[in-house]
Amino acid sequence: MPEQISKYPEVTLEVLKGAGAVCGQGAQQKILKKCPADRFCSLPTGEICVYGIKQIPQMTQITRQELAQVVCPKGEKAAVISPALAGVDGLMLGALFLAGLAVGTTWQKLRTGAPRPHVNADGQREKREGE
Repeated sequence: MPEQISKYPEVTLEVLKGAGAVCGQGAQQKILKKCPADRFCSLPTGEICVYGIKQIPQMTQITRQELAQVVCPKGEKAAVISPALAGVDGLMLGALFLAGLAVGTTWQKLRTGAPRPHVNADGQREKREGE
């Protein structure tokens, strides 16, 4: 008896009920004993367990490895840049990178003792001897 994956499991259960299946009403589970009662349907010709996308890890007939082979085949190459990084996320990442460069440069100057300009109380730069 099959376990089914549906993006809309509630709709699938309603369709099965409309076709005469007894779903989620405590019908006896003869084969699919580990199916959650609210996802179980009994028909005269067999049983069905309907899982949503988030319930895939609970399935007993299909392993994650089997599903991964179909969903993420080894022959396909992943995108070099995610579409999400191409938009606002990419801009934020770039800004963060530039801010990191600026902080690193400033920190390096402070550590090496590079001369820093003197500023008077009026905010004007004062010249040092030898400048």
